[in-house]
Amino acid sequence: MAETSVKTAESTPAHGTPAGDVLADGLRSLTERMRRRELSPVAVLEEHISRISAVNPILNCVVAERFAAARQEAEAAEREYGTTSEPRPLLGVPFTVKELIEVEGMPHTLGSRARVGRTGLRDATVVSRLRQAGAILLGVTNVPEWGMWFESYNGVYGRTSNPHNVRHTPGGSSGGEGAVVGAGGSVFGIGSDIGGSVRMPAAFCGVYGHKPTAGMLPLTGHYPVYAQGPDAGTPKTAPYVSIGTLTRSAADIAPLMRVMAGRDGFDPNAEPVALHDPGRVEWRGRRVLLLPNPAIRRAASARSDIAAAVTDAGRLLEERGAIVSEAPERLLEHAGDVWFAALQGVGGPAFSEILTDGRGMSLELEVLLALAGRSRYSWPALFFCVGERIGRKKDRAFRNALRETRRLTYRFREFMGEDAVLVTPVHPRSAPRHNSAILRPFDFLYTAVFNALRVPATVAPSGFDVNGLPLAVQFSSRRGNDHLTIAAAAVVEESAPPWRPASAIAA
Repeated sequence: MAETSVKTAESTPAHGTPAGDVLADGLRSLTERMRRRELSPVAVLEEHISRISAVNPILNCVVAERFAAARQEAEAAEREYGTTSEPRPLLGVPFTVKELIEVEGMPHTLGSRARVGRTGLRDATVVSRLRQAGAILLGVTNVPEWGMWFESYNGVYGRTSNPHNVRHTPGGSSGGEGAVVGAGGSVFGIGSDIGGSVRMPAAFCGVYGHKPTAGMLPLTGHYPVYAQGPDAGTPKTAPYVSIGTLTRSAADIAPLMRVMAGRDGFDPNAEPVALHDPGRVEWRGRRVLLLPNPAIRRAASARSDIAAAVTDAGRLLEERGAIVSEAPERLLEHAGDVWFAALQGVGGPAFSEILTDGRGMSLELEVLLALAGRSRYSWPALFFCVGERIGRKKDRAFRNALRETRRLTYRFREFMGEDAVLVTPVHPRSAPRHNSAILRPFDFLYTAVFNALRVPATVAPSGFDVNGLPLAVQFSSRRGNDHLTIAAAAVVEESAPPWRPASAIAA
């Protein structure tokens, strides 16, 4: 397949503003330029609509758009900028949302054929708060079926591709968000993360990703878990799921967190977690621990260039005065046991019940139908059902894994102290080719362990491999230390060339 360039990121539009600036600027830069009246919200919106229109036929990342309504909102934002000296914090900034997160009037299929025709009844809490702050929603983006895989394809919308090379996956389950933000079509994206579903797409697509401390953002309106709004009865507990962000800059993460954070009266998981200022973090004397090739059972070893990116990030922090050392290689060894135990310990219906919207199914029959290409469900979803059934039968192993969860939680807390930062890979390799992830189904454990620990984790791009695919590193710390992981990502960003949207797409 030949390489072709999508030139809209480099062109000069009719609005008179170089599109390359608009499509590369982060949230903070764009809002400052709009406040100074150097840019208009209408011009900013039109550049992002044009970009999506150019790349979406290739990437299939935005599965439903609301451009007409967005244009009306941009015109209203332009009037607001002209009449107030204190505009709302996100006024006129275009964004996108993962299709698992409810948006009033937009498709809400979760990538499942069983839900075709369903639309959102109301905005999820985080979407409502972003729009109240002035952000303009462009559309919703693709996911794997019910969000249960780290590639993004389903029987409703098809497959999403990586903006750096369409032969490769953008990751999942927030893969549509990774692709559209990585391609410059959205200033920021809202995804969700139960095992790395924000962080892997961020890493694979070359953008910044943040999974906050569990409970910082309310989950109301997120499916299939768990707090579904005032008409859904008693909300369910989802202690390992976090809504998170994908951005062009580490500097954009904290402002978005502050807009979305806080209890909403529905989600029992939401907690008043304080977010301190990442810009005031002092690195001199701070402990930074490197784990360039963690020993995690069932997951592959990290590729040498992935491990080198972790070491390089440690060097950058050491140059700022941090005390850098290597963490024990086996610190996260039982990550797989811990993650699966954490999910099973939550209780609730089996995934097979969720997948069929409560109707139930014959798993054996669906596997046979899948072999014949006739199942209503995707292979990853069926794979997850099989794994869940096997796991639920091993009660003794489950009890042992729960004990390991408690041990790892305690060990991590003690090892990290109050304010250390751990640097690890996001994934053992850069973005895999389409359909190859099924051959290494446990590689997501590099990210999943931090869901089980309920701690913050931030991903920063760190260059490219020999094939032109993004490399990335992951920073984690104790609960409530989101400011430290975001600040560490900013250090990596400061040493890198200015962020640019992906423009070379294999076609």
